[in-house]
Amino acid sequence: MTAVNEVSTRARHVRSGEGRSLWVVGDTYTIKAAGEETNGAFALIEASVPPGGGPPPHVHSREDEAFYLLDGELEVLAGRSTTSVRAGDFVLLPRGLVHGFTNPGVTAARMLILTAPAGFERFFAEAGTAARPGEQAPPLDPADFARIAELSRAYGAYVEGPADSPPPGQETT
Repeated sequence: MTAVNEVSTRARHVRSGEGRSLWVVGDTYTIKAAGEETNGAFALIEASVPPGGGPPPHVHSREDEAFYLLDGELEVLAGRSTTSVRAGDFVLLPRGLVHGFTNPGVTAARMLILTAPAGFERFFAEAGTAARPGEQAPPLDPADFARIAELSRAYGAYVEGPADSPPPGQETT
């Protein structure tokens, strides 16, 4: 691990199927690069989103987020617009914009999520449970929503729903 003001000069190679895999809100998130490896510049996470899966609408106050869809399809909410995203598509979501995604398909969607700066990957580590290889994540238990919303706030994100609302001044269009 490098100090915060030190830039690592070592390459990092994470093979397919490797990384810390966690079940969060019914999806599987695998951390490929965390802030500790990128000197805080960004985090890279691979997501597997089952049919009907995806997080509730939310907004990040600290980081920009980008999605690159590898397989499948997603309906991505960005502000008040919803866009159909297919394999090979890229979506950039600046901080402050309410967003979310849902898999409308019949097979799992896979994507890369880049957050910059790093830090939000720690939310996944704290909110999730260790994924078991070869098994699908259990769906989000509605009783767990308040805990996820509260933990999200600790990481500068605000979940839209009955337990939370975006902070004042956050963009919703």
